[in-house]
Amino acid sequence: MSASERSGEPAGDVRRDGSDPVGLTPLSPVGRLAATVDRLSREVRAAQAEAEGRALIELAKGILVARLGCGPAEAARQLAELAEQSQVTPLEFAVDVINQAARDRVSEVTDAFLAATAAVRTAGPDEDPVGGGTAGAGAAAEAVADSAAVRLRAAESGALAADDTQAVADALLEQALRPLGAVAVAIWAAGYDGSLTLVGSAGFPPAEAARWRYVPPDVATVARCGLTERSGQWFASLAGTGLPSVGRHQYPDGGRVAVPAGTGGRIHGVLEIVWPVPLAPQPPQVVRQVEALAELCAHTLESYTPPREPGQEPRVMPDAVELMDLADGLHDPALVLVPHLDAAGQLADFRIQHVNKRFMDPAGRPRAVVGGALLLEAYPMAAGDSELFRSVERVYATGEPFRARHMNLTALVDQVPLSAVADISVSRHGNAVLLIWRIEDETARLASLLQHAQRLGRIGGFEENLLTGEITWNGQLFDLYGRPHTSTPVPLEELAAHAHPDDAVAIGRFLRTLLHHRRSASAAFRLRRPDGVTRHVRVVAEPVLDTDDRLLLVRGACQDISAQHWTEVALAATRDQLAHTEQQAIERARLTLQLQHAIMPPEQTPLRVPDLQVAVRYRPAETEQLVGGDWYDAVMLPSGRVLLCVGDVAGHGIEAATSMVVLRNALRGLAVTGAGPGQLLSWLNIVAHHLTGGVTATAVCGLYDPARRTLRWARAGHLPPVLVRGPGARPLPLVRGMLLGAVAEAAYEEAEAQLAAGDTLLMYTDGLIERRDRPVEEALTQLLSTVRPTPNTLDQHLDRLLTYSRSDTDDDTCLVGIRVG
Repeated sequence: MSASERSGEPAGDVRRDGSDPVGLTPLSPVGRLAATVDRLSREVRAAQAEAEGRALIELAKGILVARLGCGPAEAARQLAELAEQSQVTPLEFAVDVINQAARDRVSEVTDAFLAATAAVRTAGPDEDPVGGGTAGAGAAAEAVADSAAVRLRAAESGALAADDTQAVADALLEQALRPLGAVAVAIWAAGYDGSLTLVGSAGFPPAEAARWRYVPPDVATVARCGLTERSGQWFASLAGTGLPSVGRHQYPDGGRVAVPAGTGGRIHGVLEIVWPVPLAPQPPQVVRQVEALAELCAHTLESYTPPREPGQEPRVMPDAVELMDLADGLHDPALVLVPHLDAAGQLADFRIQHVNKRFMDPAGRPRAVVGGALLLEAYPMAAGDSELFRSVERVYATGEPFRARHMNLTALVDQVPLSAVADISVSRHGNAVLLIWRIEDETARLASLLQHAQRLGRIGGFEENLLTGEITWNGQLFDLYGRPHTSTPVPLEELAAHAHPDDAVAIGRFLRTLLHHRRSASAAFRLRRPDGVTRHVRVVAEPVLDTDDRLLLVRGACQDISAQHWTEVALAATRDQLAHTEQQAIERARLTLQLQHAIMPPEQTPLRVPDLQVAVRYRPAETEQLVGGDWYDAVMLPSGRVLLCVGDVAGHGIEAATSMVVLRNALRGLAVTGAGPGQLLSWLNIVAHHLTGGVTATAVCGLYDPARRTLRWARAGHLPPVLVRGPGARPLPLVRGMLLGAVAEAAYEEAEAQLAAGDTLLMYTDGLIERRDRPVEEALTQLLSTVRPTPNTLDQHLDRLLTYSRSDTDDDTCLVGIRVG
């Protein structure tokens, strides 16, 4: 069977319309040359296919010779007769004989693949046997089903007969992968350092393959994903991964598959397959077929030797004996591990070939007990949470070293788990693995903890032998003094020479207490370093006496307290500044409050008016810093009428208080003109806008005529007065009037209210009713319910309103009330 027959192509390249495929005249010299080249290419492909077929037929003859006990001629005759009776070609029958005899992975994959394609054939001619989603899948299924066994065995034969990985790549693509829709294949060899080398490729332009000849370690590519993932990687589209790979410019959206190629638990490289279009999820039969092809590549990669650069010495991998010598020269415990394979040739465990002289078992067992045992037998907990065995297995498979700090090692001794914490290093050398661990003992751990504590606390330790003069400093103390570690330490008696002159007395007292009185002592001083930097240091030391009660040595510590010192200085300065600012604020609030009380006392001398009671109340803000601008006035005018008003200047503090004084006195002076309340507020608006620095305020102003018992009033953005008559209370109807100071000129509407005997009229500022969580209307309704029960006297009425006020704004409050009769 020729290659053209297997692939389903016509025997010639002449098109069905009779035209020449390259557009050349058949009788021209160039056309004859092209036809000759095409014919020779077909003959070469047919010869290659015939050679592969002969190899499979000869292998089947050998199987028949062994089974039938006959000679080669008789086996050939039997093979031809059986093929004729089965109505198949001798090559197809030879593949069936090989599959039945081998029962290997290729035969299992072939059986599963034939069953899947047979199911597809019966389901319909338009389905795709490999899930590629291409058109004309029914015809492809027929072709794949008829030649699946031949293709796989031919690919195996070509791979095993190939003398290099490039020939293996060509055989895999032509014999097994192109019928699956693949257009290119790459075979990568994994280096001992984790690098990847492109040792064989097919379907890629030569320039593209040359660009990807070598991939350094730790560079993320599609092939590296297959190297780290033991089950392989199947990508629907290369563009979706964002990973670089060979042929990404030719097939940017095509599917990619990267499967590790390994034998005996060791990965020798990666098989990468390229599809021209996005790849749909593949059935298990195709996945197993690709894994079988990767295993074929592994047999070739197992004996692959990377080419040497000119002048490069050959790299000789150490054998187990040399690795044992290397382990014996290490200062840390080390084990030399060699792979232990099961009957099927798969990695099952690692045997501990050698333990070095410094080996220290976490469970305290001697070297002879551990040496020669299997790793999982000696340390069964290595397959547990620590994943030590998995790490060793990965290093052996990929060649990439593994290191971890503070890994928990657990050993079982008489079914009792004994744990230890160690730093782990695993590396592959040839066919062996070197496992090194460094167990942290309690002394080393405490010493490391003390060292870190001294570093974080900026503490340096010292010890001075007074008999021999030997002085010992640790590295932190050298750094504190700003001196190199190779310099001579400073004796205690010379400490004053390195300190600020003003600290000489404190250092002298420290030395007398320590050396003469033989008591522990401490002192704080300023250390002047050689680099000109001054550090604030606290020294603490204690004397050590011998058996005869004589002073033997002094040991102590120095701590850099510069940061603490400057923090204390900054805090002291901040406290002083805050105290000064607080004192200024208190004095300012006191003066403001005195000014306000001088102008508006909380209670005022009662106003004497026939048939009229007048009372006022002022409640200052609860917080002294919130001294506000609320004001009131009740005064008898020369005309016999009574001026009643309350107001509220926006803001708090001395500015609001002084503005309140200006407006109150201005209104009192303007009232003697005899003008009405609307005109008075118009003039007061001019004062607020032009003469007070642009403040704004609200106010309500009324003129009460005792003879007529009428109240003419106007308001400037203020709440209206409340009239209490009998059992009811209501606010007076609103009149128009904007707040004071907002515009240069404004007009204010007036209204008149007729009062009767027993009526009570109240004017107030918002500090009486305002709440943060309620609208003003709701607060006013609450006020009306509070004022309805009228006490016997007006003073009691105002005091009751202040007592039951529900305001929560801490604002000051003014309240003016009159009662008729």
